[in-house]
Amino acid sequence: MRDNIYSDTLANVADFRFDEKVASVFPDMIQRSVPGYSNIIAMTGLIAARHAQDHTRCYDLGCSLGASTFAMAQQLQGRPLQFLAIDNSEAMLSRCRENIASLKTPTDIQLVCDALQNILIDNASMVVLNFTLQFVPLDERAMVIQNIYNGLKPGGALILSEKILFENPVMQELTTELHHAFKMANGYSEMEVSQKRSALENVLIPETLSAHKLRLRSAGFENLGVWFQCFNFMSLVAIK
Repeated sequence: MRDNIYSDTLANVADFRFDEKVASVFPDMIQRSVPGYSNIIAMTGLIAARHAQDHTRCYDLGCSLGASTFAMAQQLQGRPLQFLAIDNSEAMLSRCRENIASLKTPTDIQLVCDALQNILIDNASMVVLNFTLQFVPLDERAMVIQNIYNGLKPGGALILSEKILFENPVMQELTTELHHAFKMANGYSEMEVSQKRSALENVLIPETLSAHKLRLRSAGFENLGVWFQCFNFMSLVAIK
């Protein structure tokens, strides 16, 4: 279904929520809004194939409709692994549940409706945070990353994908304008872009790449680096 949530003029633009309206158009919304999203999802599966360890868990934190979970499960078919897909939106998980039912191969996928801050990471070899941490309050993000590090097995990997800020104001302006052009080229109007930006400004709080790296290193990750970037969107992998 095509995303037209912000196609009409709204007298008051409410804060963005992952409700049923968003869930119903999410695949279209994310593809038209996040450059490189399909590449990140595909590579999430390949990175999982490299780092997942038998008899451990693969976590998808903020799983939305389950794209990252399914990418991992596809690459790891037949392996003795448990997949945990966590999201605090029942509307998103309901759609995710429907997608799981359509999988042709039986896979041990457990859905959990809860805030990721409440999830104790344990016996993990893969943890995915694809465009999720940016929605967590700033003062809770260090705890989330520390919890992940503590629960990862040696050799396990964390994928962290985020919208970022640039410390250089010229680069910040350039990438913001390029992202705007990307959305316009994908069929969004100026009004849609403006209204969605207003809806997200108090909900999605981006940080600089250096802030993310500092937090990861403070948690204990020594091996980390950016493996994908397009405009002001990046994906980073950290290995314990």
